[in-house]
Amino acid sequence: MSDDRRTTDQTGGAATLPKRRPDLLRSLAHRLAGDDTALPVEGHLPPFDDATGWLNSEPLTPLGLRGRVVAVDFWTYTCINWLRTAPYVRAWHAKYRDLGLTVIGVHTPEFGFEHDLDNVTTRSRGFGVEYPIALDSDYGVWQAFANHFWPALYVADVEGRIRYHHFGEGEYAMAEMVVQQLLLEAGVEGIDPDLVSVEPAGFEVPADWRTLRSPETYLAYGRSAGFASPERARSGEPHTYSEPPRLDLNEWALLGTWTIAQHAAVVNEPGGAIAFRFQARDVNLVMGPSARGTSVPFRVLLDGKMPGRAHGFDVDDQGNGRVADQRLYQLIRQSGPVGETLFEIEFLDAGVEAYCFTFG
Repeated sequence: MSDDRRTTDQTGGAATLPKRRPDLLRSLAHRLAGDDTALPVEGHLPPFDDATGWLNSEPLTPLGLRGRVVAVDFWTYTCINWLRTAPYVRAWHAKYRDLGLTVIGVHTPEFGFEHDLDNVTTRSRGFGVEYPIALDSDYGVWQAFANHFWPALYVADVEGRIRYHHFGEGEYAMAEMVVQQLLLEAGVEGIDPDLVSVEPAGFEVPADWRTLRSPETYLAYGRSAGFASPERARSGEPHTYSEPPRLDLNEWALLGTWTIAQHAAVVNEPGGAIAFRFQARDVNLVMGPSARGTSVPFRVLLDGKMPGRAHGFDVDDQGNGRVADQRLYQLIRQSGPVGETLFEIEFLDAGVEAYCFTFG
């Protein structure tokens, strides 16, 4: 998606950018003799002055980073698209940091709870992010880069010139070969030309694009595409909703008493539920308790049955789980061929905010 939303698109709706040529797919280390292709200069590394804080590092500046290749990775911790890129970014940091690469993760929050320092600290540690993180709660760094996407990668050479960018997932080989090329241009020796190999698990496993037919779906008022409860959505006030006789693919409904607020759908009474007809291997939901420190039990069903082996890692095989943190939850991970399926989640107590479904 574009316009300050997550994307798996390569170019999205951003400003005009230099076109890439097929021969840029080789780094200097992979070139044929006599091939003198150069990466374009796309601009200069903007300052990080408007970062609201830093993790894993003292504040960094473009001037202080001169002499090092810099990879700037925009992310937010609930973004499934970023999570699927994370193994590669971690691997590049591990392989090239002693050869002259600095990776900077710019954490620009999408949801309100992602501004919380404790949340970001806990999640970044859980995801194994050891490289410097610029906290961008006010979007200052985002605006300095004129960025519009999560995730977004910008790679600058040792002179602070941006030589490559990519929006969304994919192009991992290309991005790593760019890093290799810029290190070689800087005179670094001893670079292993083999590309990193990763073993993703959990959220980081690539989506099954062959069967994925359900899009990211927000539950907040005004952003709730596919909402199909017979009752009209009401903004910011409790209302009782029901499920229609049938949901078509990518339609969803609320059941019970909910408040559809500007930021999320909030369950007001025990037994509130969401039904969603989807097609994908994975079902994920960004959600959290309304009151910090509380824990709300829930259960999920697939076509009216317990999920069994199709349960996600935040749910047991009987479909039981608990909402205790503000984060992304994996509720379903199916195996084998998948078709249209009815997913249901019921909250056994009030006090949960549900933000966004993502699929994989």
